Amino acid sequence: MRTSIATVCLSGTLEEKLTAIAAAGFDGVEIFENDLLASPLSPERIRDRAAELGLAIDLFQPFRDVEAVPEDLLARTLRRAEKKFAVMERLGADLMLVCSSVSPAALDDDALAAEQLRLLAERAAAHGIRIAYEALAWGRHVNTYDHAWRIVRQADHPALGICLDSFHILSRGSDPKGIEEIPGEKIFFLQLADAPLMAMDVLQWSRHYRCFPGQGGLDVAGLLEHVLRTGYEGPLSLEVFNDVFRQGDTARTAVDALRSLIALEEAAGRTDLPAPVVPTGFAFAELASTGPELPALLTELGFARTGRHHSKPVELWEQGDARIVLNSGLDATTGHPEPALAAIGLETSDPAASAGRARALLAPVLPRHRAVADAPLDAVAAPDSTELFFCRTEHPDHPSWTGDFTPRAASAAPAGITHIDHVALTQPRHHFDEASLFYRTVLGLRPHESLELADPYGLLRSRAVSGADGSVRLALNVAQIRPDSGPSGSLRQHIALHSRDIVATARRLWELGAPPLPIPGNYYDDLEARHELDPGLHRTLRELGLLYDQDDGGSFLHLYTATVGRVFFEVVQRIDGYQGYGAANAPVRLAAQHARVR
Repeated sequence: MRTSIATVCLSGTLEEKLTAIAAAGFDGVEIFENDLLASPLSPERIRDRAAELGLAIDLFQPFRDVEAVPEDLLARTLRRAEKKFAVMERLGADLMLVCSSVSPAALDDDALAAEQLRLLAERAAAHGIRIAYEALAWGRHVNTYDHAWRIVRQADHPALGICLDSFHILSRGSDPKGIEEIPGEKIFFLQLADAPLMAMDVLQWSRHYRCFPGQGGLDVAGLLEHVLRTGYEGPLSLEVFNDVFRQGDTARTAVDALRSLIALEEAAGRTDLPAPVVPTGFAFAELASTGPELPALLTELGFARTGRHHSKPVELWEQGDARIVLNSGLDATTGHPEPALAAIGLETSDPAASAGRARALLAPVLPRHRAVADAPLDAVAAPDSTELFFCRTEHPDHPSWTGDFTPRAASAAPAGITHIDHVALTQPRHHFDEASLFYRTVLGLRPHESLELADPYGLLRSRAVSGADGSVRLALNVAQIRPDSGPSGSLRQHIALHSRDIVATARRLWELGAPPLPIPGNYYDDLEARHELDPGLHRTLRELGLLYDQDDGGSFLHLYTATVGRVFFEVVQRIDGYQGYGAANAPVRLAAQHARVR
């Protein structure tokens, strides 16, 4: 289907928005009136620029407070409309959005509303323009789509139809099934937006927190299916009011927007994308390593250096099925002036299919500079710029990336680490919703509830995504703090390693003079009050600096290492089916990390 987006969704000037919208691959655009008013370009130049970019101007919006008004206001309204029709002719736009009135002067009179909308449609038709009437969720008298449709049907004019907006419909809890009773040819336009589920005034919810389909909690795909059953043939258009999007990078927000529509069409069965290939595990985590600190920390954790890349300054460290790659070639010239997480290898049953789906969903494909002997690895960039490699390690039918390393004899005593449990990725604030959509659509991972965690200098927002079996877990974090508000402990990255016996792992760290992050005694006093733990277990937790959590499935023990550069390790042990991430303990961890960098 044709795709469109309202200019209000993006940051920047109108010309910047048009350029980004076209570059992302949209077919059309809704011109938001405020963007036109602020532009130095004439309507004719905007029309020509859109044509040069291959964009149709699908809608001009919004026109407000039209229907069911007293006679003296009607005359002024029609005069105003005539002026806007003239502007639309200069723009080359032939569809105007009219919102249901919020004016205190509006009368609760459907017959009068229909009569006046019919009059407006007659005036519009004389200019070759149609009117799409939309029920605002906070409209004074008309605030549901079925009410708006009754008025349009009563007005009975060929130039008057309805505009359906997923946010206005779903935010009020209206049943979208009734949409199927509207003839498709009378649905003049469809606007799509999602939103997180929030208990707040619907106007404020709408103006500040809308997001692209798939990034919130509304069933936008279900609504779209109802619309498509009517025979609607217009564009799928996005109209999102979001404070973060309007501050973000214009070009990447436009790409994220189109990705949301591609995924939405897939959910509605209207496009044929390569099927998602859900990762089955972590092949490796790659760290930029510029000194001896990370090798020393890995050794303390029981990892052994098992190989060196045959052509690059890269080492492979292993313990059980956990593999860490240290790359000393990533330095300030490549954006990693200090130790940091640079890449993740994801196990997949079909790397080519994984890469194909990523490309279809507009993920940036990374160029690979490899020697002839190097294993082929497809990679894409995640929203935070972490490189994601699609791997099939040590499989007889696929070249393994481990073959690029010259083996060397292991020399370290293992410490019970079995595999990488999860990886926490710090997101730039403007990319958090983009990341959630990216991992759900590109990798087929399931997003969990978004959490806000207390940080000594603000809030940390966190959302986990995982495969159904938990073999791949990612925690997406963004710090809601000012850059100058305190030590940037919230901005660190970490790799969580699973231990079969975390008590033994912790004792080893203490014996080697590398104790875990110190945890305040007050935490253990509270732990004793909240949980009826075995006294011996409680003493062990306090003695070794271990943290504890539990859910309906089981319990969770974890510890944190010191931080090197921007990276630290977490060691975890999941007991009896625990599914969480120890989020209740995050404020204690964050405070302890801040204290260490003072």
